[in-house]
Amino acid sequence: MSTSNTYLAVFLGSKTSPRRTAWDALPQGDRRAKEQQGMKAWKDWVQKHQAVIVAMGGPLGKTKQVTQRGIEDVSNDMGAFMVVRADSHQAAAKLFDQHPHFTLFPGEAVEIMPVLPIPGA
Repeated sequence: MSTSNTYLAVFLGSKTSPRRTAWDALPQGDRRAKEQQGMKAWKDWVQKHQAVIVAMGGPLGKTKQVTQRGIEDVSNDMGAFMVVRADSHQAAAKLFDQHPHFTLFPGEAVEIMPVLPIPGA
């Protein structure tokens, strides 16, 4: 993958945030209806931006961290990822303005960072 104008988007959301607590407290029927509305909006967003999506990415599961101490289970706020192409960092960020991740789902933010070339490569 070329790194030119390539950006990693990481979808964040705490499992203990007030928004997530409220989401989890919804009656099952209400939550399912909101999930369907959110998934439709997310698919519509993908359709609208398909020309700039480099890698669709997807939801992230449980995390293992590897350090000099070994391997351990850890928790973080990362929920999904995607790779997009844009003319600038600002343009890449603008793609996610009002994204369903936090307008319909209880996600909190999308962080966008440039994918940089490997030094000395």
